[in-house]
Amino acid sequence: MERADIERIFETFFEKYKKTEGDRTSWSAFWADVSDKGTLEINMTKCPRGTIFKIFVDKKKVAEVSGWDEFFKAAKDLEASHPGLYDEDRFFGEMEFVI
Repeated sequence: MERADIERIFETFFEKYKKTEGDRTSWSAFWADVSDKGTLEINMTKCPRGTIFKIFVDKKKVAEVSGWDEFFKAAKDLEASHPGLYDEDRFFGEMEFVI
């Protein structure tokens, strides 16, 4: 899947499903994928610090990065450290299906 498509899908998903973190300066949305390789959850938060991504594998945070460039670097690391867990076509394809 192309980077531009991933950004468009996640941004659209975020706008549709975002929830406030309480003070209306921070908003977040997450998507989870459960497979035989484990559970992958990615949380996008937009706040005064910028766009923050938190990546969880089996409910344990494995990365927290700021901005899209860092997200794509973290995704590459995730593919290397957890083979078969992060399938971006499946992950973002299913996300796109619900929007």
